[in-house]
Amino acid sequence: MNEPQDDAGELPDPSRRAFLKDFGLSSLGAVAANGGIIGALQASCANPTQDIQTLGPDATDITLSVNGKKQSLRVEPRWTLAEVLRDHLHLTGTKTGCERGACGACTVWMNGKTINACLTLAVDAIGSEITTIEGLSDGTSLHPLQQAFIEHDALQCGFCTPGMVMSCAALLRDNKNPSIDDVKDAVSGNLCRCGTYNHVFEAVQSAAKNMK
Repeated sequence: MNEPQDDAGELPDPSRRAFLKDFGLSSLGAVAANGGIIGALQASCANPTQDIQTLGPDATDITLSVNGKKQSLRVEPRWTLAEVLRDHLHLTGTKTGCERGACGACTVWMNGKTINACLTLAVDAIGSEITTIEGLSDGTSLHPLQQAFIEHDALQCGFCTPGMVMSCAALLRDNKNPSIDDVKDAVSGNLCRCGTYNHVFEAVQSAAKNMK
């Protein structure tokens, strides 16, 4: 289609006012055509926070489920799960190292999944089941993996051990016959400064055999 030209044979230069006018009219038509969708979205967002509980900025009372027991305590919203476990529930098996999620010493389970307790706010654990190294055994005997760590000298200084055990225990729970690569992948987020990784790998595979 040929564009209209002026007397000099050149295409007209549209003004900014005309452009905005035409653009506005076309946008208005699109909005009108989708009025039903927009109306539905507005209705659904009329009260978007009605089901959200606001905690803080002051200390607040919460209840956590830790190792199968309900624990009620008063926390500040800024406290991490690691802080609460160690300093307020006195479950000091969970270690804090880097406090930035890089070393894995604070590894615990939240609803069965490994997490870094130093990166998780305590208030975000409300309604979840938290399992720490203290909850891994039955209270009378060691978990087979803990026993294997002892037998294969996978402890060394022991600082990384709780987090390492929690990561490996999650692996054995989901994979009854893990390969070396599976174990390496499971502890990829756990740092051992003593360098006892080979002993850890041996301990995990030994525990896997004993748990069959």
